[in-house]
Amino acid sequence: MVDNNKDSGILDLLDEEDYNTILAPDIEFNGLIEFSEPFMIKGRVSGKINATSDLLVDTGAVVHADIKADRVVIKGTVTGNVTADKIVHVFSSGKLTGDVTAPEVVLDTGCFFSGVCTMDMNRGQTE
Repeated sequence: MVDNNKDSGILDLLDEEDYNTILAPDIEFNGLIEFSEPFMIKGRVSGKINATSDLLVDTGAVVHADIKADRVVIKGTVTGNVTADKIVHVFSSGKLTGDVTAPEVVLDTGCFFSGVCTMDMNRGQTE
């Protein structure tokens, strides 16, 4: 990944202890998740995710939800539409089935993506 924007690579540098909340691998959650601090999913989520911060779907995690967040990193499996104000990054271990909308979208070699990609450069900017 070529990093021309300092926001795009910052989630790559975060460790588990940098996340305020972590949904553990043995947890299964159904419903609405809303948060304003960095959040990591290692377990299973079904429903909807609305955030004003960063979301990491870790390797092995399974999410069946529409996601709206500031920045989204996918290393696990996501089924649903993903909208980000800054960036969506699907790592080589990641699988995304759904549409993605963000100013910057990174799909690493080896990842799976099935959907429509819309790179909306005005997304997240105040009017």
